[in-house]
Amino acid sequence: MREEVVSPEDINERLDVLSARLFGITRSQAQKAIQQGEILLNGVQSAANYRIRPHDRVSMVEPEAGGNDGVLIPEPIDVPILYRDDALVVVDKPAGLVVYPAAGHRSGTLMNALAYSCPKLATVGGPLRPGVVHRLDKDTSGVMVVALDDTAYYHLVEQFRERTINRRYRTLVFNPVKGETGEIALDIGRSTADRKKMSTRSRIGKEAVTRWRVLERFQDATLIEAKLGTGRTHQIRVHFAAIGHPVLGDEVYGRKTLLERGRRKIAFHRQMLHAEILGFTHPITGEYLEFTSPLPDDMEKAIAELRK
Repeated sequence: MREEVVSPEDINERLDVLSARLFGITRSQAQKAIQQGEILLNGVQSAANYRIRPHDRVSMVEPEAGGNDGVLIPEPIDVPILYRDDALVVVDKPAGLVVYPAAGHRSGTLMNALAYSCPKLATVGGPLRPGVVHRLDKDTSGVMVVALDDTAYYHLVEQFRERTINRRYRTLVFNPVKGETGEIALDIGRSTADRKKMSTRSRIGKEAVTRWRVLERFQDATLIEAKLGTGRTHQIRVHFAAIGHPVLGDEVYGRKTLLERGRRKIAFHRQMLHAEILGFTHPITGEYLEFTSPLPDDMEKAIAELRK
């Protein structure tokens, strides 16, 4: 379920109008979803013409896609597995792969692949995302862990909540970054201008901390190692865009998809962001495990071009 707390500027807006804007659907679709109980107000069904009041919560039951009646359909999709036991599986997610089925991506996801390759999945987390304790954006590559056991799921969720997970990313950002190391501590929340985006200027933001260091400098870009102190939606992308160094290839927060050097052009066909390292305590054995994913070919080629 996806839930949104209304902003002050939403007060007195009709529920159907606000829902259409919040969830990126048409007003008629919103009205139908409200009538069918798929969009709720403060957890209960309401009327489409209800006028929003302060502190109201609007939630949408995400369509259970990917199979009949919300059943996760196994699909033979090749996803590199770095580690697997009875409790969890660690994968090297390629860019372009959605993590679990949702509207617009009803099949061909990481969870469809795991349903095919793993003998069992956890029973918690949702019928179409069992065991999913964190997520990488579709166009972000790298290491992810998925629980295969309910006990492992709750232990991993707690580690993410307590911020004991070691997560390091590599990213290419626009223009040279000043300094060798730094920290971005800007709250992140839903954008008031575009509810599909996150922003550091949200009126209702949550603490977000990204620590970074420079790995290599180029004429018009910087290769950065970023370590997450928190795990907000789109955190690295939003933070670096906020300080004037958007992730190259990010069409949402920076739109720096092309660099021109005289007659030579360097194109970036997806956001240059890679989850390189993931470390955590095994929820059953108590052993610390750490996994590394090498830079994918498209980022290696982009770096080679930038060096020229």
